[in-house]
Amino acid sequence: MPWTRRNIVLGGLALLGAGALRKPVFAAASSFFDGTTVDNGVTFRRTDFAKIDRKWHRQVVKYFSSEPIGTVVVDTRHHFLYVIMENKTAIRYGVGVGREGFKWFGRATIDAKSLWPRWTPPPEMRKRHPELPEFVAGGSPKNPLGPRAMYLHRDGVDTGYRFHGTLEPWSIGKDASSGCIRMFNEDAIDLYQRCPIGTAVQVLPHIADQAESAAQVSQTTTVE
Repeated sequence: MPWTRRNIVLGGLALLGAGALRKPVFAAASSFFDGTTVDNGVTFRRTDFAKIDRKWHRQVVKYFSSEPIGTVVVDTRHHFLYVIMENKTAIRYGVGVGREGFKWFGRATIDAKSLWPRWTPPPEMRKRHPELPEFVAGGSPKNPLGPRAMYLHRDGVDTGYRFHGTLEPWSIGKDASSGCIRMFNEDAIDLYQRCPIGTAVQVLPHIADQAESAAQVSQTTTVE
């Protein structure tokens, strides 16, 4: 098609419009980060927790449960992950959970863990999104698993679900994933240290009524 003055003007307006759309989106995403930090030789963007609602910050809360100390319990409806501690308390983390149609519930164990894991999209995900690569190297700024992954198994079989970090801290507190439990990268690092191989996991649709989230016992320091 020959270029005319009208084509050029319209094309220029389209490019300006695209730029106007991209810049605010990029700026909004960048506002969730505050500089960088290094972990095991990998530099990554540090979450700006000043921009995160306090309810999603890692903290110790009153918690009543019959589950053994050390068990990880996930409340998918209210977007919280709890590590049960002594004296009717738990460490509570804000998390992102599966979108509608990708949710899952039940019991599992953490049977494998990985520092700066490589991400290999499962076949069904690549079928939905053929543009995805075969894998993304661990430590890559494009790796959606972030600095840690904890692999959930049931009866010795990998469920395909994980606890892991995220490139999208704004998705914490939302139904956003393909079933995995997303965490702030700093929280994924913290949880990784607290959960040895064999840690019991229970994923439930609704448990917040058992946790006195408003009655905070103490508060952990955010890992920078």
